[in-house]
Amino acid sequence: MSENRSLLCDTATAVLREAADMHSLEEAGFATLLIAEADGGFGGDWGDVFAVLRIAGYEGSDLDIAGLILDPVAGDSMEKGAFAKVCLAAGALDRILEMAIDYVNTREQFGRPLARFQAVQQSLAILAVEAAAVNSAGAGAALALDHGDATFEIAAAKLRTNQAIGVGTAIAHQAHGAIGFTREYPLHPFTRRLNQWRTDNGNDRYWSEKLGAAVVALGTDGLWEEITRRSDRSAG
Repeated sequence: MSENRSLLCDTATAVLREAADMHSLEEAGFATLLIAEADGGFGGDWGDVFAVLRIAGYEGSDLDIAGLILDPVAGDSMEKGAFAKVCLAAGALDRILEMAIDYVNTREQFGRPLARFQAVQQSLAILAVEAAAVNSAGAGAALALDHGDATFEIAAAKLRTNQAIGVGTAIAHQAHGAIGFTREYPLHPFTRRLNQWRTDNGNDRYWSEKLGAAVVALGTDGLWEEITRRSDRSAG
């Protein structure tokens, strides 16, 4: 992580934990994150956007920092919104994974922590895989956006995120048992947001059809060439 991004993340964490309204986010300069320095902005890239929105998802902020950052930027509104939901979900999935791990390490059953049971360990391993997949998909989409064309990557990332949300939220609630549904316990605010983001800016069917149409249009040989072209572009 670059020094600038590290400082940006520290700022985002501090501001999002304390901000009560959008004015605080505007004062912190998030609206200019993608604006070039020559135009008076921060001069950030899409990796910076991913990092900030991931923190917003992790912190459980209700403020529309995604809109503040992305609205001034030209581009397809559905794709921009889908990318934002991927970023937010990456942070929220990491958060519920941490909550589930903490809970099973402290809650005892039959004289030992729940974390000692193999079935619980296996479930949390799956949740960890789902969270990691969304983080990777979001980072990949951000890198593609930096190269100017991320239609394919955003479609794949949003579909993978939607699937991860379904699996991940179910496991988190299973690990917590009934307490996860209570008003006092902080799990449900995250899982409710995640399930809302699953349908926002394109549900599973929407992105499956979009991605499928792109694959069919490319054909077998064309698909491999397109994937390698995009991979080589990102690697360069």
